Amino acid sequence: MTPDVRNLRRVAVLSAGVVAGAQAATAVVALRAGRRDYADAVWGPGLAAVAVTSALAGRGDARRRWTLAAATTAWAARLERQMLARIRGSREEDPRYTEFLDGDSTAAVVGKVFVTQGLSQLLVSVPIQLAAASALPRGRRKWLAPAGLAVMAGGALVEALADRQKARYSERGEDERPAVLDTGLWGWSRHPNYFGDSLVWDGAWLAATASPFGGWTLPAPALMSYLLMFATGAKRTERRMQDRPGYQDYRSRVAFFFPRPPRTAPADEGA
Repeated sequence: MTPDVRNLRRVAVLSAGVVAGAQAATAVVALRAGRRDYADAVWGPGLAAVAVTSALAGRGDARRRWTLAAATTAWAARLERQMLARIRGSREEDPRYTEFLDGDSTAAVVGKVFVTQGLSQLLVSVPIQLAAASALPRGRRKWLAPAGLAVMAGGALVEALADRQKARYSERGEDERPAVLDTGLWGWSRHPNYFGDSLVWDGAWLAATASPFGGWTLPAPALMSYLLMFATGAKRTERRMQDRPGYQDYRSRVAFFFPRPPRTAPADEGA
């Protein structure tokens, strides 16, 4: 059982058009405002737009493609509220962007931020695009679809809970809160929000593997995990946090990304 290649091509072309339009519009607004960190605000909506476009244009299993679209949109809506609150809460550009783009021309900024992000969105969403153009088999393999959706839901819950715990920590006065958040999910992973995010896209891939060729899209969740761990997420956050009082002790006790019970005594950790 193979995907409808013609339909998959249509889904991919329309998805590319939607992403290109969203990135171009955001780039114009961001460059005019001098806030290149506006790029963060189009990440979730862009992926949701691809999922909805795929559901509309796809001819594969209707229940799977529309459930994937709904799950992705729900994930993106929560993330977007958080991104917009962060951007509106500061008059200054996120220091990560300022440091990363220091001295770059407009063309370099467009390439390094908006083109790169658009390509990442298209690659990460390949399982959703493939699922939209593929039928479900009749055998046991079809149960990978609901299993993948369950993983997506679990990942979204972990991400939301981690973000909520972090927000409550930030709301406490500096004299009342500990130097480092090391309770709840943050006592099992130094980046539980990013871990939950990665599970969302692992789940989307698993749902796509219900169709025989879905397994070939494994580079998509692998790319998302790489971005979250090493490119734009956890490692960059660690570099900003390393000089905070108590952070090195926290780092020695708590896992970098994949959750595990915290160590009771400090120990050297390579992550």
